[in-house]
Amino acid sequence: MEEFTSPSSVPDSFAAACSECGAVSRERQYARIGDRHTCEHCLLNSRKRRGGLDSDPYEQFVESLAEAMDLRERETGLHSKRVASHTLLLAAHHYKNIGDLREVYWGSLLHDIGKIGVPDAVLLKPGKLSDDEWLIMRKHPRNGHGILQKLPFLSMAADIVLCHEERFDGSGYPAGLKGDAIPLAARLFAVIDTLDAMTFDRPYRKALPFDAAKAEILRMAGSQFDPRAVETFLREEAALREMAAMEFPAAGQDGTG
Repeated sequence: MEEFTSPSSVPDSFAAACSECGAVSRERQYARIGDRHTCEHCLLNSRKRRGGLDSDPYEQFVESLAEAMDLRERETGLHSKRVASHTLLLAAHHYKNIGDLREVYWGSLLHDIGKIGVPDAVLLKPGKLSDDEWLIMRKHPRNGHGILQKLPFLSMAADIVLCHEERFDGSGYPAGLKGDAIPLAARLFAVIDTLDAMTFDRPYRKALPFDAAKAEILRMAGSQFDPRAVETFLREEAALREMAAMEFPAAGQDGTG
């Protein structure tokens, strides 16, 4: 359970309480944006508002489900909501219908829901997967699609789940789709998911600086990534830099250790 320090007694060693909600917690990431100190929860909610979405109880439930999946996979912070909120920012440059934008958000939020069927021994394996284990892992997009396709109002979201591991040059999976055969929303998601994977700590490596991740994404435009999606990524570079700059308070900065 997340532990909070009273905003009225913020330790001197802590940078600041969240400017929006007042939270002071070592279990939340924070970003300094201008003269404001913002926690990850509030930053991502502001991204959703920029993308045209207001929160609702159903969405909050799905966000909680995604957070539970992140905990199982030992992701850093609110990984699924982070990639969903920033995919939404890119999608807002291409989609104007709020219903479409909400499906982009939900599909991105639930991109890995198919991993529910992947055993812990495979999903959490610290080393390289065997050929048989890799076959199991590669089933997760189709399994996730099978869950969402039963809901007609989430058909676009289901397609994102199905295609989020495809690559622009056809080298991805599960179907080896190429170019425009991959839904645009999934092409946008692929850029954000890769950025997030590179700029946040993983069990097997430390985070890379934003500029190193940016250089890799630019290098892969036209092969792994749709050049159009990369162009949109560059249009939102300032917001994405803020995302990548989030970090947890150092030990002792919240007065708990």
